[in-house]
Amino acid sequence: MSDTALDPLETRDPAAREAALMAALPAQVAAALCTPAFAERLQGVEPAAVTSRAALAALPVTRKHELLERQAAERAAGGDPFGGFAAIGWRGVGAVRIARRVFQSPGPIYEPEGAAADYWRFGRALRAAGFRAGDLVHNSFSYHLTPAGSMMEGGALALGCAVFPGGVGNTELQLQALAELRSDAYAGTPSFLRILLEKADIAGLRLPSLRKAAVSGEAFPPALRDAFRARGIEAFQSYATADLGLVAYETEAREGLVLDEAVIVEIVRPGTGEPLPDGEVGEVVVTVLNPDYPLIRFGTGDLSAILPGACPTGRSNARIRGWLGRADQTAKVRGMFVHPAQVAEVLRRHPELGRARLVVEGEMADDRMTLMVECARRPEGLAAAIVQTVRDVTKLRAEVELCDPGQLPNDGKVIEDLRRVG
Repeated sequence: MSDTALDPLETRDPAAREAALMAALPAQVAAALCTPAFAERLQGVEPAAVTSRAALAALPVTRKHELLERQAAERAAGGDPFGGFAAIGWRGVGAVRIARRVFQSPGPIYEPEGAAADYWRFGRALRAAGFRAGDLVHNSFSYHLTPAGSMMEGGALALGCAVFPGGVGNTELQLQALAELRSDAYAGTPSFLRILLEKADIAGLRLPSLRKAAVSGEAFPPALRDAFRARGIEAFQSYATADLGLVAYETEAREGLVLDEAVIVEIVRPGTGEPLPDGEVGEVVVTVLNPDYPLIRFGTGDLSAILPGACPTGRSNARIRGWLGRADQTAKVRGMFVHPAQVAEVLRRHPELGRARLVVEGEMADDRMTLMVECARRPEGLAAAIVQTVRDVTKLRAEVELCDPGQLPNDGKVIEDLRRVG
């Protein structure tokens, strides 16, 4: 087992992991059915029958905008601020099981934190980043409103680290604390770490003890990683959301992000719940094994893809390529909204087609659509039939361009808006 792995779960036989995850699914679906929102969304579903990825894929995807809309409606009616998705809360909303904390993310969307140790499961990511018992972790994620600070702190405490709760802002005071306390590790956004290091240079401060960092919340380009390394700091990124907690984390192999052991990840065609083959770019959909907030097939809106093979560190779980953009691509064409789900419906009606990309060009109010589709066989009349299907589905006319298989890029982009604005 890699000496950076948290426990043997990370290196177990992949078949054993898959069997354990599928065996855990019925209880998780049953927990979800005990919440009002999922009781409605999963009406008629028998938990005991959801024991495979195929059975899971038959369940609806819940996307963030649906969670937001239901929470807002419930709050307006004086109901559950969590929209009926959480199994915990507080006495005032009629909850039997009490949350430890409640957070507010932009939207606003409210998220509960349960009482479990390392509730957000960040210990695994921090261990992979080199954090060890006895380290002092300078935590520069926010400690108010959003859960990011609590996520990192919970993982650090689970590893036996001490934590300095720096939070956001107050750069000079945080820099003073880093220097005077001789912190071993940093947790926060990569951009704020860069700011701290630049200000340290200006102030003539040395930070010789700072040798490792766990970063998240924004893009972490290789150039910035290399800049940190040149200063003796090894920084590792992780992918998490306020709803799900940790989803995947980087290892010393620097080859993608390894999936957490308590999530089931699917990559689906944007705008649908249809799983894509490994390697195809699509939306990250996550089922988290958390009975307190039992999100089943939660659509993150983020694009990624499954990488082939296993991590060179010996971790045997699947890996994703990291964040590759947003899946919620929508364009307004001639006063009508066009969604990725509509492009997927065109493909569903023409199963001989492969990848597709709807390109919108021209200028606002004088725009045109071209649906580029891959197909190996091109029977007479196919393009005309697709034109009619696009009109039936979107109420708009589009040109159709037939492409060879593999001609369109594998980047998850379904709608590409190339119009000039202004």
